[in-house]
Amino acid sequence: RKRRMRSTAPRSTLRKIIKKHKPQLRLAANADLLLAYFFLFSVLKVHLNFLLFLHRLAEEARTNAFENKSKIIKPEHTISAAKVL
Repeated sequence: RKRRMRSTAPRSTLRKIIKKHKPQLRLAANADLLLAYFFLFSVLKVHLNFLLFLHRLAEEARTNAFENKSKIIKPEHTISAAKVL
């Protein structure tokens, strides 16, 4: 039997994440955390974009190293890849 992943995070977890990223933000005890979901989504979206960029950079650097017949990705391969991206 497959286990379903929870679709929502616990309220306390969302509060901790929000407080970590926005300590000046004050939330009432009964605040609707729908806005918190949007905030969390924006943070995760930025993180995902960063990971995708790093992946593209690594792939391009690997290609540069391969074209230069190098088995090791050197700093110059990464720098030239960054200039392309």
